[in-house]
Amino acid sequence: MTKKINKDSNNINDQDYLVMKYINDTQKISQRELSQSLNISLGKINYILRALINKGIVKARNFTNSKNKRAYSYYLTPKGLQEKARLTVSFFDRKSKEYDKLKAELRELEKEIKVTQLDEKNNE
Repeated sequence: MTKKINKDSNNINDQDYLVMKYINDTQKISQRELSQSLNISLGKINYILRALINKGIVKARNFTNSKNKRAYSYYLTPKGLQEKARLTVSFFDRKSKEYDKLKAELRELEKEIKVTQLDEKNNE
């Protein structure tokens, strides 16, 4: 299950963001390599890439020295770089909030454990 990052971003989700990030970090990457590296099915990668290409975020090019003319490499467009930057901030904010919430929950659990341990010692 993936979470929507922002409804205003035409339903770009975490997997879309991960694909954009990986493409940007790797520069030349095939769908098969993306699929294996991100542990996302090849069909889902194809679907995500088509959507990102239709939105003008990703551009596909043929590998210049490949014998397989159906092999493409994927690049973020300038619009894609802007979108990735925006999504990175959104992703960071969301993960920071999740972290802060978990940290607060852990503090509460730690207090409960200490109270339980004190009660056990007092009952001995």
